[in-house]
Amino acid sequence: MQRRSLGGTSLSIAPLAFGGNVFGWTVDEPRAFELLDAFVDGGGNLIDTADVYPAWVPGNRGGESEAIIGKWLKRSGKRDQVVIASKVGKWAQHKGLAPVNLQLAVEDSLRRLQTDRIDLYFAHEDDASVLLADTLGGFARLIEQGKVRTIGASNYSAERFADALAVSKQHNLPRYEVLQPEYNLVSRRGYEAELEPLIRRENIGVICYYALASGFLSGKYRKAADLAGHPARSAGRAGRGGRCPSRQARAGGPGLVDGAPRHRRADRQRHQRGAIERAARRLAAFAARRRDRGAGSGQRLIRRRNHSLTRTATPAPY
Repeated sequence: MQRRSLGGTSLSIAPLAFGGNVFGWTVDEPRAFELLDAFVDGGGNLIDTADVYPAWVPGNRGGESEAIIGKWLKRSGKRDQVVIASKVGKWAQHKGLAPVNLQLAVEDSLRRLQTDRIDLYFAHEDDASVLLADTLGGFARLIEQGKVRTIGASNYSAERFADALAVSKQHNLPRYEVLQPEYNLVSRRGYEAELEPLIRRENIGVICYYALASGFLSGKYRKAADLAGHPARSAGRAGRGGRCPSRQARAGGPGLVDGAPRHRRADRQRHQRGAIERAARRLAAFAARRRDRGAGSGQRLIRRRNHSLTRTATPAPY
């Protein structure tokens, strides 16, 4: 599989990444080992995870995905063949982007991953309670210690990401070299209208998540009944493809289903059904516009978007 440089970093990756949020959730350890072996044998090398994955599953605490990947790295001996990406900031046990939290979180992630370094370490979400200079200074110390090679940001607005780049330049601190936004054929506007101009101007690498709209674009969900049997996914933020609910990290007691009251779960399912219907209408409109323009122009559009994007192979997130 052909490799490409990720933005201005020294990382060279295949155009598909493996999203590890399913490990410890819908994929158990033996199956995860099989999938990772097949992924690497097929030419893939970027494995994406986070300390919070998958804390939203009843009985889990978080860190299960990193632990499974760590066991696979030790068993397979393939550490030097892969690029490991992880994230910090959303998990209740290491919430936020204060420097002391970054230090504690990276130590725990390294222990679970059974490695001495994380190749790409993301701020999982913005933390406005901490000065950008403090957060970036904390990341700088992790890089100096050799625990992290490159840093990135996920779920940042264009304004805050631009501010972070400016602070890095002003204080001579490492900058976010990679952005991980939500982007797919259904959810395009947020990236294309606001983030993409900044990304292209600053030569930032991009690894999008929900590339298949959490399975919607694969045809997995064609009617409301298809949501049945997937309670864990419905526990996410409705309309955003089941984004992992970090604030529901532990299973609830009596009266709770998947960490939420039963009536709230039903509300989310109704909301998600509506979101799927709206997404279907948007996708149909997109297909109609493409037919109107002609297949040739549509292919040019897709090629142009793919020029700077690496798409995740499974719903990651976020």
